Amino acid sequence: MVPIRAGWFPRWRAPAAVAAGALPALAFPAPALWWFAYAALVPWMLLLRSAPTGRRAVLEGWLGGAGFIVAVHHWLLPSLHVFLVPLAALLGLLWIPWALLVRELLGGKPAAGRAAAALVLVPAGWLLSEVVRSWQGLGGPWGLLGASQWQVPPALRLASVGGVWLLSLLVVAVNSALVLLIAAPRARIPAVAGVTGCAVLIGVVWLWVPGPQTSDRLRVAVVQPGVVPDGPDSVEQRFAAGERLTRGLAGQPVDLVVWGESSVGGDLTARPDLAGRLAALSAQVGAPLLVNVDARGADGPGIRKSAVLVGPNGLTGDRYDKMRLVPFGEYVPARALLGWATSVGKAAGEDRVAGDAPVVMDLPARPDGLPGVRLGPLVCFESAFPDMSRHLARDGAVLLVAQSATSSFQDSWAPGQHASLAALRAAETGRPMVHATLTGVSAVHGPSGERIGPALPTSASTARVYEVPLAGGTTPYVRHGDWPVAAALAALAAYCAVEGLRSLRRPAPEPSGPPARTARGSAARRAR
Repeated sequence: MVPIRAGWFPRWRAPAAVAAGALPALAFPAPALWWFAYAALVPWMLLLRSAPTGRRAVLEGWLGGAGFIVAVHHWLLPSLHVFLVPLAALLGLLWIPWALLVRELLGGKPAAGRAAAALVLVPAGWLLSEVVRSWQGLGGPWGLLGASQWQVPPALRLASVGGVWLLSLLVVAVNSALVLLIAAPRARIPAVAGVTGCAVLIGVVWLWVPGPQTSDRLRVAVVQPGVVPDGPDSVEQRFAAGERLTRGLAGQPVDLVVWGESSVGGDLTARPDLAGRLAALSAQVGAPLLVNVDARGADGPGIRKSAVLVGPNGLTGDRYDKMRLVPFGEYVPARALLGWATSVGKAAGEDRVAGDAPVVMDLPARPDGLPGVRLGPLVCFESAFPDMSRHLARDGAVLLVAQSATSSFQDSWAPGQHASLAALRAAETGRPMVHATLTGVSAVHGPSGERIGPALPTSASTARVYEVPLAGGTTPYVRHGDWPVAAALAALAAYCAVEGLRSLRRPAPEPSGPPARTARGSAARRAR
């Protein structure tokens, strides 16, 4: 065996932390190794628990968090270029409290009580970082660890109880138990109990929490025009492609036609020619069209992205303006300070104007007796926010529709990651969700989060009709909201309070005086 030289291993801990933090990205699309999420944090956590000092844990928690952000958002590099690195460094700071918890609770040889506490507090610490970075100004809730479970039916049922937050807690708890099994033999009993408890929780929810009860079905057509070459006529070419594909739906039973984000390049109140063409399409197909306008409004300054419903008689008056804009993509935060980002990447040259409130739209009743259906529109980035779809469900939306465009990231992991979010939002709310894009991936998910029909890949240019099951009732998540977040914060607050009381009750160390002079030392001094 070759001896490890002193100081050799610490020099490799920093790059190892970055690499270990990046590993969980493999659980998301495109790799979509959902099962890997339950062990993906183990290398990073083993590194943190062995940190020789708290300062070292802080550094490795920060570096691992930055590595995670870069890995999950690497497809932003063509747009942000080097700006992604300082952004990841900023967001990586959010994992420092979690890193200290891992070192404190999982380090050394934890007793059974401390190990049991770790199975609660370490997941809570991870969730704290996810909640903070879910703020729109910090990039929003993209890459939440629980979202990696979008294709697992038992996990989706769990999401209907506590949202994506409960899934994140579950995944980190299993990772924590694996760390105890590997590195802390004295704590194997609570570790096994923790894994068993997670399995029992999933089983109980699967057996006792009822799934959505479907009744009627809505025939929804998704129009995906595909890639249109950039140029002065690209907006009109995209509109014409959507028009052509929609016209091909004539003669099929359709209740709603959905176009992707930025599918219309002119304000419809100022462009009666475009509004007339859409109305004629609606009459020809026999269904209203939900299009998306990306244009400067005639009634005010600024560019808005708006979901607009058009019927055979023209504009219905239903319009929703996108509320949560993409940082740097649609506006530059603190533009006076960070406006230079437009010179090194594809940051927004002009800030879009945000909408004021969510909107629920009404579809007309069907001739066969199906009553009018209420739909809740979201635009692109907004499908990542659990609270927005929950709000629409509480307001009476029976169908959720997200209009998106990821054309700038066509050959990356972004389209698949974005489309997968529809499964989470559907499962959380018990409402089916249609994710319609310009260039793919377009997908439809039922009220349990299950996929309805095949998704439209990024290579497709087509229109497809989906039989979307509708469901009533209210999921526990819609009824009770983000209770896992509140529970995690309460657990962390209780832990901080207990540790604070212990530090107050701990007796202060006795002051150490100067060393006593020995007789031999005194004699030696006298001799000198």
